[in-house]
Amino acid sequence: MNTKTIERSPDLKKQYHHGDLRNKLVQAATEMLVESGIEGLSLRKLADRVGVSRTAPYHHFKDKNALLCAIAQSGFLRWQSVLEGILQKPVLSEAEKYRAMVKAYLQYATESPEIYELMFGRTIWKSESATPDLKSVAYPCFQNHVELVRRWQAEGVLAATEDSLRLAQVSWATMHGLARLLIDGVYADVAHLDDMCDCLINSFIKSNS
Repeated sequence: MNTKTIERSPDLKKQYHHGDLRNKLVQAATEMLVESGIEGLSLRKLADRVGVSRTAPYHHFKDKNALLCAIAQSGFLRWQSVLEGILQKPVLSEAEKYRAMVKAYLQYATESPEIYELMFGRTIWKSESATPDLKSVAYPCFQNHVELVRRWQAEGVLAATEDSLRLAQVSWATMHGLARLLIDGVYADVAHLDDMCDCLINSFIKSNS
């Protein structure tokens, strides 16, 4: 018994220094968020879930807000990974990439509603409690969308007559609004997701694309 304890301790210490424990905490916290919501998540419960001391999470997150921001940051990074996967497919035309992006965004939101709400909801942003690490991912995520709109305007997929920033804001707001309706079950049902995606896409994409 003592021998096993001695063997594990150096590994745990190594995790603290290399961030492995932090990643494990974020993953476990995300699972808890999905299972029990924000109210069911605490640093103490998280420590018990992962099997570390109750002070261990505080080495990585000063409080619950910092933990929530880390979950949201991870959500943005996952979405960016999904988007990059679409953009890097050479077999898709630019118009097809736009269509795939819209559908992937709404699927991402409806399949991970708790994380999506944390990424864009008032829990973090309304109280202006976003951490610098979260802002460093969230803000570039929208800027990337603006650049994509410019690209699709240049390719003739989206209307070039509209201001790129305003078109990016309105197109994202439309996706976000539909995502919220689907998540909340208000005036929209996920069973009709494909049809609503097509309607949204056809509202923005040029008819000859």
